[in-house]
Amino acid sequence: MQQLSATETALLAGIDQAAMLERTQSWAAINSGTGNLDGLAKVAALLADAFSALPGDVTLRDPAPVTVVDAAGREVEKPHGRHLVCTVRPQAERRLLLTGHMDTVFPADHPFQTLTWLDEETLNGPGTADMKAGLSIILEALRAFETSAAAAHVGYDVMINSDEETGSLASAALIDALARGKFAALTYEPSALPDGTLAHARGGSGNYSVTFTGRSAHAGRNPQDGRNAIVAAADCVLRLKQMQHGDLPINPAKIDGGAANNVVPDHAVLRFNIRPKTPEAGEQFARDLKLMLAELEVRHEVSIHLHGGISRPPKPVDAKAQKLFDLVQASGAALGQTIGWQPSGGVCDGNNIAANHVPVVDTMGVRGGKIHSPDEYMIVPSLTERAQLSAIVLHRLATGEHL
Repeated sequence: MQQLSATETALLAGIDQAAMLERTQSWAAINSGTGNLDGLAKVAALLADAFSALPGDVTLRDPAPVTVVDAAGREVEKPHGRHLVCTVRPQAERRLLLTGHMDTVFPADHPFQTLTWLDEETLNGPGTADMKAGLSIILEALRAFETSAAAAHVGYDVMINSDEETGSLASAALIDALARGKFAALTYEPSALPDGTLAHARGGSGNYSVTFTGRSAHAGRNPQDGRNAIVAAADCVLRLKQMQHGDLPINPAKIDGGAANNVVPDHAVLRFNIRPKTPEAGEQFARDLKLMLAELEVRHEVSIHLHGGISRPPKPVDAKAQKLFDLVQASGAALGQTIGWQPSGGVCDGNNIAANHVPVVDTMGVRGGKIHSPDEYMIVPSLTERAQLSAIVLHRLATGEHL
């Protein structure tokens, strides 16, 4: 086991558990559901002020335009909050990327809005684990790292987006731009398991909306003149499930549309998600879907419009990425932390980063659990554990001595 050097031990002295907890509670107390633009703006302002303590420039970036399909089948623009970027030593030869998100899955009208202590080490609250605590860890780890002479030899970008929970469509281009050419990346999603286990390889994710336009008619007098959009959508659901296989889970999630019982419905919108485990599975699905929809148009005499696609490509772990996992594990061992990993069916911005051939470990945030539910919690002592871990990993990435 590689022991901590005297320099690394010194890095840990300034890590402040109380400050991290106070920030986490402050940020989690403000609702920042992806659609709550006012709440996101308030959190972004607090984050900008907090990250201004680092020796770089903090900017708020406008979201990229995003369209969605509404229940009527119309493409409409969906507004998003701004994203935060902190850039430090942009001219450095070796540069790193640290990412997190300020949004949560809980909208402003959701009943889960308050923080509750479950016991002296466990805090329940919206966004505590996922991932206001992770943002606090990023700042604390970088503040500690900046006390090392090695920090002067590397640069880094911190990116905190406002739309990770809905697929990062408004920040995908920003993530791609920041990821290119980076030596390594760390993302601060909570650990995969409460014991600190990291997520390793990840599948991908794609979200689709298919609009079916048929022809209405009276269901009793002249049903033969109608073209039933609901039937076409239902047929599509069954065919999608037939296309599913081990490397391609498919989840038809919702059908909007329909009409009165005595009217042949001329409109339907089917929404579904796919989880390709390999790039090849996603590429084959795109080809098969195109052929299947063309066949449905002919069979049901409807017009079909497809919206969406794969927003999170699969994230395999290659040799370079495994080296970063090994470095994190070794750094944890030097701190007395046992860190393992396992594959995950979930997706995050780590998928987008890895698509740029940048090694990334994307569960560097707190230990906790039950995220995306009112039972979400974080294990408070893990604030210090993970900040220490990140500080050592950053130092070792800067020096290159352990790579």
